[in-house]
Amino acid sequence: MLDCVVVEEFLQEKLEGIEIPEDISINDLVETFCKYIENDYYEWLKDNFKSFFNHGNPDWVWVKERIEHYSKD
Repeated sequence: MLDCVVVEEFLQEKLEGIEIPEDISINDLVETFCKYIENDYYEWLKDNFKSFFNHGNPDWVWVKERIEHYSKD
């Protein structure tokens, strides 16, 4: 789901000046970090789904307002 190339670039930038142990490859680090993010992302999606759809009782007027608001961007 994530673009691992972008994640690798991000990690390389953020870890600049931080020594990565020799027994940890950048590929393993990127793959593991991507999985970590994806797990957190899924939980974030579930929470936002509940909030957006009012815990299974959608306020469609509010949803339409959000659609209008974001379609202007």
